[in-house]
Amino acid sequence: MNTYSNIEFSIENHIAKITLNRPERLNALSDGLKADFLSAVRFLNQNPGSARALLITGNGRAFCAGADLGDGIVDMKKVDLAESLISDYHPMLLELANLEIPVVSAVNGIAAGAGMSIAISADIVVAARSAYFLQAFVNIGLVPDSGSTYLLPRLIGNARANAMMMLGEKVTAETALNWGMIAEVVDDEDLNERSHIIVSKLAAGPTQALSGIRQLMAGSMKNNYAEQLQMEAVVQRRMGASNDCIEGISAFLQKRPAQFTGK
Repeated sequence: MNTYSNIEFSIENHIAKITLNRPERLNALSDGLKADFLSAVRFLNQNPGSARALLITGNGRAFCAGADLGDGIVDMKKVDLAESLISDYHPMLLELANLEIPVVSAVNGIAAGAGMSIAISADIVVAARSAYFLQAFVNIGLVPDSGSTYLLPRLIGNARANAMMMLGEKVTAETALNWGMIAEVVDDEDLNERSHIIVSKLAAGPTQALSGIRQLMAGSMKNNYAEQLQMEAVVQRRMGASNDCIEGISAFLQKRPAQFTGK
């Protein structure tokens, strides 16, 4: 694996962990951090079996404050934001979306802008009680990007997504939970333990089935009912032929815990 300056990346006990590591800048997305994040996620995609689950979090008092506005921007009239999104942000987010292992985000502190998009792209989002989410774009005269306008309406509905994007106000972890944006809120001191319990359970689970769930949930956002039924059947056929399915059924019949291998 590569070594990184802007993230910490490790794989242990089938668990990959990416920790955004620019605490002095609230883990804002510099060019270097974006490149490191893309490289780490791409490693997981290019090395199937190297990990069976991914945990994303941030060092210090923030998950990620969004784009680093001080990262080489001098004259906004000379900056092509579309080019930046297409060349830097989109590959990173698409690589994450295309992972074949489940993803958990542990949100500590602020998750804003593109940092919020990374957080809510996870399959399971756990937030510290002091964490908050922010669509900050409108506060600097921009529109939401990095997948925000796709993800948020599907998670919390158009009314709340519009309000969050247009007002640019903080949304607390408790509110995010009530809105269905995230899965769980825990006391700050319990975030690390709880997120590791979740990701450890996923890493010990039937990896192919978990990947299939990711595919089906993504498909459900665009398929009609008949198309989704067909997609379920195709994915289920593949799962039925897996070693983990055979093990799961055997364990059920023998009244013992299943020992999944991810195959």
